[in-house]
Amino acid sequence: MNPQSTSALDPRGLANGVSAYLLWGVLPLYFTLLVPAGPVEIIAHRVLWSLVFCAVVLTVGRAWGAFAAVFRSGRTIGVLGLAAVLLAVNWLTFVYGTLSGHVVDAALGYFINPIVTVALAVLVLRERLRRLQWIALGFSVLAVVVITVGVGRLPWVALTLAFSFGIYGLLKNRVGRSVGAAPSLAVETLVLAPVAAGYLLWLNLAGEATFGSSGAGQAWALVGTGVITALPLLFFGEAARRLPLSVVGMLQYLAPILQFLIGVTVLHETMPPARWWGFGLVWVALVLLTVDGVRAGRSQRRLRGVEQAALSR
Repeated sequence: MNPQSTSALDPRGLANGVSAYLLWGVLPLYFTLLVPAGPVEIIAHRVLWSLVFCAVVLTVGRAWGAFAAVFRSGRTIGVLGLAAVLLAVNWLTFVYGTLSGHVVDAALGYFINPIVTVALAVLVLRERLRRLQWIALGFSVLAVVVITVGVGRLPWVALTLAFSFGIYGLLKNRVGRSVGAAPSLAVETLVLAPVAAGYLLWLNLAGEATFGSSGAGQAWALVGTGVITALPLLFFGEAARRLPLSVVGMLQYLAPILQFLIGVTVLHETMPPARWWGFGLVWVALVLLTVDGVRAGRSQRRLRGVEQAALSR
């Protein structure tokens, strides 16, 4: 039986979903362990060690056939190649934000991400928005304006994260469910691997690499970037298979909430009034999206019920 068809939530699916978003939420703390490595060096290691970890997962799961099948479709390879570039932009921006005191902006980006997804549905997929979705979109635009005017600069870290991940999600959606989480990430990191390896080689030849020269702890933490990248994706894949989409959508707010709390309480980033007002407007937008999603889900269920009743007559 498909667990999504039952009224009770699948405990294993829920545990996997919570684990995925908790791990994504504490990433800022992990990346602080990688200093003195810079953002580009960290991402280069993240790409290569993620590829290694994916190879282990594919071997244990006997999924090399699924990985090889990806290369039979030129369209799939092209989409995943473009997705890889967006993933690199997203990773680099997030690490830069973490190491430069912009964790709160990073959290804002992932709060805005669902709203960006709605905007992309209009601009790219030509979908028609419902009234509450339009209102939520307006609140999010107003939030960016308030923060920009109040703080004196455009929250580019937040916007880059939101749009890069939003477009990344759109591309992965176009690929469909035919490519699993591990094969997909393996292909994406394989695309980025030559650039990552070349950069690390150049860094070593220039004598500026921190791997191995800043202590064993930092070196192992860099190796661990492969695990902390792939593991939550695998958890997420299992959760998405076992839980209703509405539940997965609610769980996604765990990560930016944790990042926001870490930025304010642990890393002591400043929160001027404009930022609070901006975050408040974004949270209002998210409440509106949630209410709209619940209403739409109920309407669809009622419609299916009517259709089934008609067919049974």
